[in-house]
Amino acid sequence: MANIARFNVLDNALDELMRGFFVRPVNFEATAPAQLRIDVTENEGGYVVRAEIPGVKKDDINVGIDGNQVEISAEVKNEKVVKEGEKVLRSERYCGKVCRAFALGQDIDESATQARYADGILELTLPKKASAAAKRITIQ
Repeated sequence: MANIARFNVLDNALDELMRGFFVRPVNFEATAPAQLRIDVTENEGGYVVRAEIPGVKKDDINVGIDGNQVEISAEVKNEKVVKEGEKVLRSERYCGKVCRAFALGQDIDESATQARYADGILELTLPKKASAAAKRITIQ
């Protein structure tokens, strides 16, 4: 779903007029929390989930699996270091906790799952749990 932003003609006209004369004013509007973007693929043996989680240490990422439910959460920490004589003109980076949960088509074998995190991408290999074959009952 697209984000909707309010358009104010006077604000934009004033910004265009003053561009180049001053540093643009800092926007103090609250930013929406970052979203975890994921790709999920399925093959015969299981699922592969790739999640974009840039700027997070692997110790700050948690993955929970319960049946066919998968939950990925991460804590984004923003260490603000402002040196003497400097001031922050604009800060858009999000800090806080992000979480994503979703259901897959089949239960996951938790004992055989694998997770790798490199270059801001978390890759989960989630094998499907062997389902019991339908049992044929003989009628006497």
